[in-house]
Amino acid sequence: MKRFITNLKNIWNVVELRQRILLTLGLVLAYRIGSFVILPGINYSILESASAGGSDTQKGIENLLSLFSGGGFSNASVMALGIMPYISASIIMQLLGMAVPAVQKLQNEGESGRKVINNYTRILTIVICALQAPSYLKMYVEQKGALPDDPTTFWWAQTIIILVAGSMFAVWLGERITEKGIGNGISLLIAVGILSRLPGAFIAEVGKSFEGGNLIKLVLEVVVLMLIILSVILIVQGVRRVPLNTAKGVVGNRAVEAQQTRNYLPLKVNASGVMPIIFAQAILTIPMTIFLSATDSKGGGNIVQRILSDPYGLWYNVILVVMIVVFTYFYTAIMINPRKIADDLKRSGGFVPGVRPGDETAHHIDDLVTRITFPGSLFLAAIAVIPAVAKIAGVNDSFAMFFGGTSLLIMVGVVLDTLQQIETYLLNRHMDSLMGDTKVRGRRGTNELSGF
Repeated sequence: MKRFITNLKNIWNVVELRQRILLTLGLVLAYRIGSFVILPGINYSILESASAGGSDTQKGIENLLSLFSGGGFSNASVMALGIMPYISASIIMQLLGMAVPAVQKLQNEGESGRKVINNYTRILTIVICALQAPSYLKMYVEQKGALPDDPTTFWWAQTIIILVAGSMFAVWLGERITEKGIGNGISLLIAVGILSRLPGAFIAEVGKSFEGGNLIKLVLEVVVLMLIILSVILIVQGVRRVPLNTAKGVVGNRAVEAQQTRNYLPLKVNASGVMPIIFAQAILTIPMTIFLSATDSKGGGNIVQRILSDPYGLWYNVILVVMIVVFTYFYTAIMINPRKIADDLKRSGGFVPGVRPGDETAHHIDDLVTRITFPGSLFLAAIAVIPAVAKIAGVNDSFAMFFGGTSLLIMVGVVLDTLQQIETYLLNRHMDSLMGDTKVRGRRGTNELSGF
């Protein structure tokens, strides 16, 4: 406890770090307030009662869709669309970078190209918001009966504009946090939206355990959650270190021997991060949303509707697992280019011991990536289906979401990234490490090559 208090004092004593943290907290607070500002004309009492009286399947879908907006989706707030349209636009731009030569050229132009791509991403975000806003009002708010009586065309137009503006304001907040605050702003806003639902979900689970007189089950749930978090940290930070040698160099009139193992190429076990789960759930969310509307208006539904509209069902999770494995290989291929890595090593005079530079090195790296991607994809798939297993074990829907899936991976990744940045500020000023005698793994060591 004493070391923890000392670390807090060190953080506060670094003026720049203190200012960045306070600015980040202020911007996050603005985002949270916006999640509770209800759209004009919406009857919130009707919306709340309709949501409380829905079926378990409907509640599960709504919890999933509302998770990334900090409750703004279910509240029908000005930030109901949240930050996800920007994430979707970013994904689309990444995919275009693989297929469109003009976008590839921008990606290779460095900072100037990145600024142009960011502008295109913002424009695409506005387009996506303009398409999602009326769908959200028709498929969710109107189905709940929370629209104003006889809404006019002006009301529809102003509400759509407000939803678009709210989402873009969230994007602006995220960019300001990244630039002037601490951590990755977009990821941090998503994580805050997820974490904001944790206290209520845990309190509901505690109340359920007290009513059933089963406190041992609650303790076991907490222990299992901690073990899952530890395993996620282990896999997220796990890397396959490929030893690298550097060619002999000439200093003055003498040759310098190659460095045997001082450098290494880190290949992450989970190079694709959370993106495969986001891809898979985003694709499955579209029919889920449509079938939610159809079920509300007609009731029942065919077998395809029942499969795709139940996020805790067997076949839904089987489809999810298959899609995650496929998307993990797909996104890893986007993130890691063995040919480019091999060319960069060859130009810098580096090589993998026992492997010839050039094509042979590219094939060697590609084989290693393929081998470590398979267990990484299985891990992501296992994490994605844990909430369904927790639901079957008797955990309530809202708390089961935190046992795995996108929410857990995002929370772990954002916390680790933020801790790394804070620790960097402390170590640069010759202060004690944030984690005591240890260090936040993932921060580049002195012997790790940059740029790969």
